[in-house]
Amino acid sequence: MTTQPPRRSVLYMPGANERALEKAKALPADALILDLEDAVAPDAKEAARERVCAAAASGAYGEREVAIRVNGLDTQWHDADLRAAASAGPSAVVVPKVDSAGEVHNIERALELGGAPERTKIWAMLETPVAVLHAEEIAAASERLTVLVMGTNDLSKELHAEFVPGRGPLLAGLSLCLLAARATGKVILDGVYNDVKDLPGFEAECRQAREYGFDGKTLIHPSQLEPCNRAFAPSPEEIDRSRRIIAAFDEARAAGRGVVTVDGRMIENLHVDTARRVLALAEAIGG
Repeated sequence: MTTQPPRRSVLYMPGANERALEKAKALPADALILDLEDAVAPDAKEAARERVCAAAASGAYGEREVAIRVNGLDTQWHDADLRAAASAGPSAVVVPKVDSAGEVHNIERALELGGAPERTKIWAMLETPVAVLHAEEIAAASERLTVLVMGTNDLSKELHAEFVPGRGPLLAGLSLCLLAARATGKVILDGVYNDVKDLPGFEAECRQAREYGFDGKTLIHPSQLEPCNRAFAPSPEEIDRSRRIIAAFDEARAAGRGVVTVDGRMIENLHVDTARRVLALAEAIGG
């Protein structure tokens, strides 16, 4: 099984804040998104672009992925952001409000024309009803697109939905995007949790996202990193059970037995595949 980098915690960092970009070097985030969009005022966009691209190209953030979130396709800054990001060669370019496969093709073409290295991938944000209803087409539009990022705040606004515990109004959309990600072999990240002081609520949403099948969650504050990393990492019990499942299955197959049980439960190929995925994630995390 190919080991992908862990993306349990993906932290947005404001591109206009040089101190925050420096602080990010020591934070235990699996990946960083250096933000040129929501976190940057219009009169600071150009200075932030230079600062963020220099940071992404610096190699100062270790082995983790460092992505740049550009301004949206319908803004005056988008084209210049893409050109600068292509030249900087980050791990990925995060594009807000991607609504169609055609937009993915245009982004890919712009990166190629800008000389972006092959390692620079596209992360598409799904933030509108149109995006949700076309999630599979968007996800399948390009091999360069590797990650779907849920924009749950904007999606809630577009749906006229209320922010409520359990996210009932969003679950249909989240599920459709998750199905699209799994159907096309892409990673999918859950949206942000807005109340940085509500730790129980945040932890509950992390558990929900993991139960649904999300690979990780986007974050807005460093205080969310530790509980998020813990929520999306295999527990010691999961790791132990996964090892026992694989060992029992291999032993039974070598002995020619067709029936395998672990802890009194029947084990099939699908359980072995899940166990291998758990161990691959644990290995990628370093556990």
